Amino acid sequence: MPDLLLELFSEEIPARMQAQAAKDLERLVVGALSDRGLLFEGAKSFAGPRRLTLAVAGLPAKQPDVSEEKKGPRVGAPEKAIEGFLRSAGVTLEQCQKQSDGKGEFYVAVIARKGRATADVLAELLPEAFAKLPWPKSMRFPGSEVRWVRPLHSILCTFDGEVVPFEFAGVASGNATMGHRFLSKDPIEARRFEDYVKKLRDAHVVLDAAERKEIILNAVKQQAFALGLELIEDEGLLEEVAGLTEWPVVLIGRIEDQFMDVPAEILQTSMRTHQKYFSLRDAKGKLANRFAMVSNMVGHGEEIVAGNERVLRARLSDANFFWDQDRQTRLSDRINALKGIVFHAKLGTQYERVERIEALAGEIAKKIGANVAKACSAALLCKADLTTGVVGEFPELQGVMGRYYALHEGMDAEIADAIRDHYKPLGPGDSVPTSPVSIAVALADKIDMLAGFFAHDERPTGSSDPYALRRAALGIIRLVLSAQLRLSLEEAFYLALTPIYAGMLIAPIKNEHEKLKSALSATNRPATTDGLYKDTLDQTRLRSSAFIENAGLEMAKIQLLFRDLLSFLADRLKVALKEKGTRHDLIDAVFSLGNEDDLVRLVARVEALQAFLKTDEGTNLLAGYKRAANILKIEEKKDKASYDGEPDPDAFVLPEEKALFVELATAAELVRAEIERERFVEAMGVMSRLRKPVDAFFEKVTVNDKDAGLRKNRLKLLSRLRATLHLAADFSKIEG
Repeated sequence: MPDLLLELFSEEIPARMQAQAAKDLERLVVGALSDRGLLFEGAKSFAGPRRLTLAVAGLPAKQPDVSEEKKGPRVGAPEKAIEGFLRSAGVTLEQCQKQSDGKGEFYVAVIARKGRATADVLAELLPEAFAKLPWPKSMRFPGSEVRWVRPLHSILCTFDGEVVPFEFAGVASGNATMGHRFLSKDPIEARRFEDYVKKLRDAHVVLDAAERKEIILNAVKQQAFALGLELIEDEGLLEEVAGLTEWPVVLIGRIEDQFMDVPAEILQTSMRTHQKYFSLRDAKGKLANRFAMVSNMVGHGEEIVAGNERVLRARLSDANFFWDQDRQTRLSDRINALKGIVFHAKLGTQYERVERIEALAGEIAKKIGANVAKACSAALLCKADLTTGVVGEFPELQGVMGRYYALHEGMDAEIADAIRDHYKPLGPGDSVPTSPVSIAVALADKIDMLAGFFAHDERPTGSSDPYALRRAALGIIRLVLSAQLRLSLEEAFYLALTPIYAGMLIAPIKNEHEKLKSALSATNRPATTDGLYKDTLDQTRLRSSAFIENAGLEMAKIQLLFRDLLSFLADRLKVALKEKGTRHDLIDAVFSLGNEDDLVRLVARVEALQAFLKTDEGTNLLAGYKRAANILKIEEKKDKASYDGEPDPDAFVLPEEKALFVELATAAELVRAEIERERFVEAMGVMSRLRKPVDAFFEKVTVNDKDAGLRKNRLKLLSRLRATLHLAADFSKIEG
């Protein structure tokens, strides 16, 4: 079957946009083909610095013929109704069929459409698909409404070896493209994909980005190995460099010895950010004085390396200057400068935030057994490096540089590490601090963020999370679970919210009193006879009273915020535990009972519940619970009454209901006691003994007995069963 070959050739496409653009092109074209009934065997897209390519294999030569039935009015309907139907269907009455639906006959128009040639369909759909490509940034072509990422030079489009004629953005399609910008001069003609790939390679273009990445990675590793070094792997940089070169050639350069005293992170970040160089390390793991660069040229290796070393020398000279200048000012002397850095309009400056983090870190340190003085010191200094030259140049080094400056000043290593680690973990692949001081400061930083933004109703919505609050919540979860911290999150959030709300509520009252002082000083009259004094004082008292009353209302909101914050954490906990195979519904089942803000305890309860439900006893008991809950739901709705009261043991008639009552009475006390002692596996073991009496009850006992008294007592027994199981988890939240 015929194949489609498509290439869009342009000026350099930003590396960060290439992979997604190729996916979008494939999605749009494949979707358009499917919508038009054109099925195919396979499709693959490619992206590079100057071209987007799509190959679709196994397309039919033409669309399939289709036959469509359109139902019309009944036989004998008014003439105008029949004429309108015939016009809309494009048929005559003689071409219609009559069908019966059991109530009478009606007209049916059978509309046959001949399939169009695939080449004609492609000429129509491809320009439409190109126009829909969602570039993050694009430019408009002169005299055209078309937007594209960079100036478009040519479009290669063939189907079954023949050109598909169309035009887009003033560029007509053809069967020609260009090779490498510098290593190839003549146009390349291609009609089929295999020929296209070979001719591009002959013209020094590696089409597949995955192949370019492999070439770069292998070459860097081999050349580093020859020098007794190894690559410091960087997947993001590898992806970017593969998007900058069509014919990658790896070269090794040298870092001048004068820069090797600069912290390795500064050197790596400068080389990565500005120059796109790979860093290398020696056998001891120390940064080597060599770097790997990727050229898009063949030959002139020495000149290319020398030129890049000159550029790097200038970059590292700047970095070295900032490093030397920054060390001349102590971190403690930089704290006041944080007053000029706004963290958020509603949450004040970084200085105000540091004050909150310091207080909160001290409280958390007490609860987790960390050194309080060290935690407070680290929290006070944790944002000071934001005012340094190095962090101003390389924001990604915040925290890292704070540690270096702290060590330079001779501070305790635990404090220095906490300054660096308080941002951690930054993502799923990032390490989690293990030092108690670092954990205390990291938790304080993230809890303050969540509490502050939730208090001001700045919460994530849908896919939007501008303040990375989901990442902060996942960070809290990982910190707590990794260290198995027995920490009440509700208490921690209360400590975080109180100063935020106090600032929100007290500041307006202070402003009112300042206005009063100004008004009094402007009168120049004795206070006892001054009418303005009395009026102003009365107004201020009224306003202050209103603020104080409002303070009570606002503080009440904290209780609602607790629920929102803990619910938000529960949602993130589902994400965090998903990879471990923990069921999300079981987290809901435990969390919905309330009064559970200890993540370590919550996870232990969930794991015990999940293990129990995998047993026969757990599966059958859950089925019995569902049956009991459904009966109660139906009967309570019908009777408009609740059956939560205690059943009367003397009213039981059958031995099965008596046995269940006794077992529930015993199990309730034992389950409650085991949960209080945090022996969750044992609590599930107690519940497993309920399986047999529950099964026997449903096998032998009719709940909705004709005797109203018996019915009511048995419904109360089912309610007792529900309440007993809810001591461990809300079984209504469990799926299946």
